[in-house]
Amino acid sequence: MKYALLITFLFGTLLLINVSCNNDEPDDNTTSGHISFSFTHLVDGLALQKDNMKYVNAAGNPYEINQVMYFISDVTLHKSDGTKKLISDWKEIHYVDIDIPETLKWDVYDDIPAGAYDSVSFVFGITGEKNKSFMFVNPPEVNMMWPDILGGGYHYMMINGSWKDNSNVIKSYAFHMGIGQLYKSNVIEIDSIYAFVQNYFPVSLPASAFTIEKDKTRNIELIMNIESWFKTPHIYDHNYWGGAIMQNQPAMQMAKENGVDVFKVGTIK
Repeated sequence: MKYALLITFLFGTLLLINVSCNNDEPDDNTTSGHISFSFTHLVDGLALQKDNMKYVNAAGNPYEINQVMYFISDVTLHKSDGTKKLISDWKEIHYVDIDIPETLKWDVYDDIPAGAYDSVSFVFGITGEKNKSFMFVNPPEVNMMWPDILGGGYHYMMINGSWKDNSNVIKSYAFHMGIGQLYKSNVIEIDSIYAFVQNYFPVSLPASAFTIEKDKTRNIELIMNIESWFKTPHIYDHNYWGGAIMQNQPAMQMAKENGVDVFKVGTIK
């Protein structure tokens, strides 16, 4: 009887070990790869040339671009069956700066389940619940801080440059986006602020289908067409809006609406 019980115990133990080992083996349906994003900046279909008064926007303003800095967040990969993968395992907010080459490539930490994906979407800027002051403490991101008195958190974007006005005088512009303000009686004073406006917006990328293969990395190029900030669906005139739009919600609303088609997908490899 003792031997029979011992044999039964040993058999059961071996069975449990076998099941446990089998459960550690990867299932073909859960294999994964990785994804990376590269960022390209064009004007009128050609690579951006900084510090060069060679561009003319849809309003007829000659202009140049000196700096481009922005955040994208909540990148989401969509499948045809409605399932989706949110990029969030290591970081969910990525900073891009045309003067810092390492920001122009984002090697995503997340394991991406293998398979076919229909499209990519993201949030331009940072959503309100995440956009908190002092969440970045080091440069370069910390340099994007938005004043607490104007809503706090961080700029969504800074495009800095110059334009020639109607008198051919060169003036600086700061095309900055972040949290907007509403002012009593349209008096642009801090004491007149009665509400704040979230100006981040979702971007859905057309022609962004791709596949993820086991243990391989797929790179997707995201292209910002900078001229689109100034022409579709609204024509943006520097002469009308002036040099700075931080406390000008109508101007930031126009930028927000123009931003929907600024991005497209380039090469996928």
